[in-house]
Amino acid sequence: MAIAIILATWMAISEGKKRQIMPDDFVDLLLWAVPLGYVGARIYYVIFEWPYYAQHPDQIIAIWNGGIAIYGGLIAGLIVLLIFCYKRMLPPFLMLDIIAPGVMAAQILGRWGNFVNQEAHGGPTTLHFLQSLHLPEFIISQMRINGVYYQPTFLYESFFNLIGLILILSLRHRKHLFKQGEVFIFYVMWYSVVRFFVEGLRTDSLYIFGMIRVSQALSVILFIAALALLIYRRVKVKPKWYLDGSGLKYPYSRD
Repeated sequence: MAIAIILATWMAISEGKKRQIMPDDFVDLLLWAVPLGYVGARIYYVIFEWPYYAQHPDQIIAIWNGGIAIYGGLIAGLIVLLIFCYKRMLPPFLMLDIIAPGVMAAQILGRWGNFVNQEAHGGPTTLHFLQSLHLPEFIISQMRINGVYYQPTFLYESFFNLIGLILILSLRHRKHLFKQGEVFIFYVMWYSVVRFFVEGLRTDSLYIFGMIRVSQALSVILFIAALALLIYRRVKVKPKWYLDGSGLKYPYSRD
């Protein structure tokens, strides 16, 4: 996860220079977003497991025992970014565009932590099925837990997000393709679809009403909201093109 954070920061700084955003802005944002992102990820998890934590309040802060949710971290990170942009007078949608690919790359890499820990996997499967996917032997062997083979859902999410990342990196510098905010919107829509289907295979989902997977419900909401935002901004707001950058003179002064 530490490597993933460093990778995301490096990607944001590299792209930010081309869009007239100073590296210090991304480093300063990182110092706020990462710790508060972990707090948000924990709060999200605790909320949807409240019956347990209500009986064991001393475990609420026991993050070392597991229990964080990526959606909670992303939501907290988004809130921090919006406040940060307001304070620094930076264009929030452009910042989201610049940061989104790095976040996606971090998620791709971070899922391999689940692989190492043999967690966040899918339901039981067979050796024959895993071999039919032409997976390397080290993945197949790691998916054997207590004598049972499981679906490598970490790999499914990582692989399909890699495809999404390649598409973003291949298309974002094309002229007159993305308006500001649309790289981020593309990321949200892509990840929502991937997470919806992968979540349906996992065995460790959080539930509401005992039958609706929280991440699937949130994925549907985010996809619809992102699509509506895309249409609204294209029709009503008519934002600048992504390649136009911030419009600030780089390097700029805050004096």
